[in-house]
Amino acid sequence: MPRFESFASILALSAALSGQAAAEEVNIYSSRHYDTDEQLYGEFTEKTGIVVNRIEGDADELIARMVAEGQNSPADVFVAVDTSRMERAKNAGILQPVESAVLEERIPGKLQDAENEWFGFSQRARVIFYDKDRVAEPPLTYAALADPAYKGLVCIRSSTNTYNQTLLASIIEHEGAEKAKAWAAGVVANMARDPQGGDTDQLRGLVSGECGIAVSNTYYFARAIRTEVEGVSSDIDRIGWVFPDQDGNGAHVNLSGAGVAAHAPHREAAVAFLEYLASDSAQVYFSHGNDEYPAVAGVPQAESVEKLGPFKADEVSLSAVAKNIPQAQEIFNEVGWE
Repeated sequence: MPRFESFASILALSAALSGQAAAEEVNIYSSRHYDTDEQLYGEFTEKTGIVVNRIEGDADELIARMVAEGQNSPADVFVAVDTSRMERAKNAGILQPVESAVLEERIPGKLQDAENEWFGFSQRARVIFYDKDRVAEPPLTYAALADPAYKGLVCIRSSTNTYNQTLLASIIEHEGAEKAKAWAAGVVANMARDPQGGDTDQLRGLVSGECGIAVSNTYYFARAIRTEVEGVSSDIDRIGWVFPDQDGNGAHVNLSGAGVAAHAPHREAAVAFLEYLASDSAQVYFSHGNDEYPAVAGVPQAESVEKLGPFKADEVSLSAVAKNIPQAQEIFNEVGWE
């Protein structure tokens, strides 16, 4: 299995043989907002000598900026969380295909775009959490969230949230649009409150008693295990969790991904950065630095992630799921999911 330690030497050798100097910088447009990502950029520079220049912002704003910049865009790499944003970037024409033996071997096929325009480098499972004092028999499947038995208990984010869009898109892929619509309508009927806040706010709702059941990505809860998260960590023992659909398709997993910009002025450096993200050291960081699941199998996970226990993940191709995201938003609008 290729390891990152060889990337820099291969890049330098290739440049030397072609009579060109190795790329000295890479420009990254990123909507990942984690301060600990500094470790990633610093290590990449240390290993390759390539300086990282970074612009951070909302994913949609960065996509619009790259579209407006056109062929003059300085962007080399686009980074975003969730399949929906990566697919939106692809559809906007701001990414380009990448042929890389390293990425092909290390990144599972289900986490790659069908045309190799984006790749997933970390994973987050979308899990059902519940108040153990209020809910004796929690829902074991996503479908059960729409069961009238849970009326007035469910807290979940808005329909504009990318994680929910991709979850519903995966249900469309597995069950079809009609069943997906019925599910979404059932969840709306069971909501304890109008959708509000982020995933951590759904967990806080369990502690406050406003919610009996909450839907959140795993890394928000794992973070509350590892470090102090206000409104969650102090009462974390009362929160139980379920990896849904373990007797069926498996738990839905979304991703944090990246792709090479369509007009990347430093393309070789951009590809090297993506290959670095697939390296063991970067993969370990994603778990130990931000409580995510590595994309590469066999990479050690953080203790906070290990505490959640093993689970069966949905093996559906996220590239296929991404095609259903526009329809998912239509369904959300039709059933009144704010």
